[in-house]
Amino acid sequence: MKRVFQTLLATLFALAMGQALAQDAQRGTADEAVAMVKRAGAFLEKNGREKAIAAFNDSKGEFIKGDLYVFMFGMNGEERGVALAHGQNAKMVNKNLTELNAGGVYPIKEFLKLAGTPAGKGWVSYKWPNSISKNMEDKSTYIEKYGDVLIGVGIYK
Repeated sequence: MKRVFQTLLATLFALAMGQALAQDAQRGTADEAVAMVKRAGAFLEKNGREKAIAAFNDSKGEFIKGDLYVFMFGMNGEERGVALAHGQNAKMVNKNLTELNAGGVYPIKEFLKLAGTPAGKGWVSYKWPNSISKNMEDKSTYIEKYGDVLIGVGIYK
């Protein structure tokens, strides 16, 4: 009986470790996030705004991988703070999310502020629900300004 219990415990532990490793394998890295933003920016510049928005909003397209996805916000006029594209949550598209509070941080305001600096790019950290684990997690997002929009991709820590 003791041996059966030990075998059962070992099996459950192995399954839990396998699940944790699978989740970590889906987690994007900082380098992957930066590369995806740059690839999305190049796509925008080559194909134009409308094709880019369609591509970034395609949940089965090339701009979503594991827990990495591209989003794009307008930076000027009536579009300032409006989600033009969001690869993970279509309900956010065409909404002004400037007042969105994520654990005491207003990430969209921070994105806009960072995009407005001379460098026009960088990282913002906040808490955000992970669509894969369903948990509230620490997240850092890399954003970069492209003309009158900013493009971002975040990683969970």
